[in-house]
Amino acid sequence: MNQIRDQTRHQTHATHSTIGHRAFPIHSPPAPPCSGSGAASSPSSSRLPPHLPPPSSAAAPAIFPNPSFDVEGYLVSSCGLTRAQALKASAKLSHLKSPSKPDAVLAFLAGLGLSGDDVAALVAKDPLFLCAKVEKTLAPVVAGLTGLGLSRSDIAHLVSLSRDKFRCRSIVSYLQYYLHLFGSFENLLPALRHGLCLRSAGLETVVKPNVAYLQECGLGNCDIAKLCIVQPWLLTSNLEYVRAVAARAEGIGVPCGSAMFRRALLTIARLSKEKIDAKVEHLKKTFRWSDAEVRIALSKSPGMLSFSSDRLQRISEFLISKAGLEPAYIAHRPAMLNYSLEGRIKPRHYVVKYLKENGFLDHDRDYYSTLCISEKVFMERFICPHKEAAPHLAEDYADACRGEVPFSFRFT
Repeated sequence: MNQIRDQTRHQTHATHSTIGHRAFPIHSPPAPPCSGSGAASSPSSSRLPPHLPPPSSAAAPAIFPNPSFDVEGYLVSSCGLTRAQALKASAKLSHLKSPSKPDAVLAFLAGLGLSGDDVAALVAKDPLFLCAKVEKTLAPVVAGLTGLGLSRSDIAHLVSLSRDKFRCRSIVSYLQYYLHLFGSFENLLPALRHGLCLRSAGLETVVKPNVAYLQECGLGNCDIAKLCIVQPWLLTSNLEYVRAVAARAEGIGVPCGSAMFRRALLTIARLSKEKIDAKVEHLKKTFRWSDAEVRIALSKSPGMLSFSSDRLQRISEFLISKAGLEPAYIAHRPAMLNYSLEGRIKPRHYVVKYLKENGFLDHDRDYYSTLCISEKVFMERFICPHKEAAPHLAEDYADACRGEVPFSFRFT
């Protein structure tokens, strides 16, 4: 019996010496998953260094993740993140003990055709994407999107733009609706790039009621799609807010169903009623308009409300003081305010005035008609016919377009 104890003690000492010599860390086993029975794990389930056999050959060996998995290093070496990005992202991945799940996700993304830069950007924005279940979530989503007609390239774009929303299988039903609304993935893509979030609001409770209301206001699917490229949040805001925005558009003289209604929504969507009122008063003062005239102008060109005070002041001074236009004339033709003062209004004004003063053009020529035509048409009508009589006119006009006023255009 003493001999058996000596042999046992000798074997135990030899084993500890070997493990100590190879410097394997001794860790307590991780907590077992909840099983409902509450039974404690068997000692045989303790984690052992990978080269050692299981304690009992009768039971299947338990496999546990490596507790020394360097998440931050993995994010740098395998995902392409910078050290700063990896440090921030690793805080959300501290539960990872093995690269097996992230490796599967990265292989999946590579199969979709995402570049290294795309993957790095995705993981930096949504580190938990690395924890998505490929077979249970990502693969079914891709299958559903493929069924909607999206190509691998389209799906890769969608992964990069939707990030965490792609980890939810309901994204397929959302995309199916938006594809119908926008007409194609190519039409939807700009809205996604401008911030349209596919799952930020309930499809049945928020998005569809908003679309139905905008349709009641006279907007078709194409109009709504164009509106949401610039103001994508309109679809995901509560209905009462969308109604309030429409009411503010009507308040400036742009009724529902009018040609400018969509343009008015684009302009005032982010403006409070107080801000709009202040801008309307500034327009009246700057262009010497009455209440009726400012409503006429805004009904034709609601985008004026987005112009800076400085721009409006400079255009007003030139058109009224230099060109001699009446405020009422401008109010009925507010589109002229959309043109560049230096790049179009002034150069064309100089050409037309030069032609009139030298007898090449009738003095009753409509001012707005010289501004609204294309550059090609303006050259054909006002420059080219006078090459012989005014050989320097084209050159002088080009100088004026660059902001230089030629001597021949300096009228007293």
